Amino acid sequence: MKFRRTLTAAAVAVLSLSATGCVRGALMNAGGTYTIKFAHVTTAATPKGQAADFFAADVEKRTNGRVRVQVYPNSELYGDKDEMQAIQSNSVQMLAPASAKFTTVAPALQVLDLPYLFETPDEIPQVAAPDTQVGRAIYANKDLEAKGMKVLGLWDSGMKQIHSNNRTISPSDMVGKKYRIQPSDVLRTQFEKWGGIPTPLAFAEVYNGLQQGVIDGGENTWSNIQSQKMHTVQKYITASDHGYIGYVLIINKSFFDKLPPDLQRDVEASATEASRVNRERSAQLELESRKKIEATGNTEIVSLTPEQRQTLRDAVLPSVYLQYRDAIGPEIVDELLARKKLR
Repeated sequence: MKFRRTLTAAAVAVLSLSATGCVRGALMNAGGTYTIKFAHVTTAATPKGQAADFFAADVEKRTNGRVRVQVYPNSELYGDKDEMQAIQSNSVQMLAPASAKFTTVAPALQVLDLPYLFETPDEIPQVAAPDTQVGRAIYANKDLEAKGMKVLGLWDSGMKQIHSNNRTISPSDMVGKKYRIQPSDVLRTQFEKWGGIPTPLAFAEVYNGLQQGVIDGGENTWSNIQSQKMHTVQKYITASDHGYIGYVLIINKSFFDKLPPDLQRDVEASATEASRVNRERSAQLELESRKKIEATGNTEIVSLTPEQRQTLRDAVLPSVYLQYRDAIGPEIVDELLARKKLR
């Protein structure tokens, strides 16, 4: 189902005026409706893509059509390189970027990039609950607010696996290999601790980078690997579950603040419901995507022994946590280390 709407001539006129700064942050169309442009970089089939489409349908239903959402998946409107600038300028009203995108904008959100942050997906709702230090770094982030962004939720992609063209069971297997990372200092340090060469690359460029040998491997969730066909150009995927990819659902704060109060409540309610749906579908899609990859017979899935998993873990924990303690926030890191009984 497509949620991209065709704008009326009047709405187009309003949008044209917005480029010259002649209208308010929240653009009310001629019929008293509001249009939200929601851009993201994954396919519509991924957990993020499905949640975005669910949100679009749900908020339109709740508001009786007063709020309409145009969803632009797969970097169709904005991509990794320009989406953060787009939301701050109100060129797009909603995004769900991976936490790594906030390294310079809101350093505390780097907490979501820490290796082994969650031991299993079941821990996510507890560790990242709004009343925890991690949750407050997400939902009550003053840096984001100062940059004109309001957080509406945290969406899961899933746990990260290591994909490569060489069998990877220990840090020694990564030495000298180039691994695609998102632009995150924490992720850079993680791969350096393992002996790899971290190489930032936009999500939409990963497949070509792997195919052309620009990079040797990377880390991602099963659904992202499968939907972007990364497994077709990688011989191995190590089921490492060594990290988490989470998407911070944000809306342009000026746009949101200028919506009528009842529509603000509806947008927040739809975001909450979409977050619940996302978590359910993420777990299901991760299992389905792994099975699809296995069924191709093209890529070997490598399972780690407890000893091999511990070796990978010991190389980055607690050292990476301690290295970024001040940047992320001492109270956040200390709570996490205490939970892991490493402090």
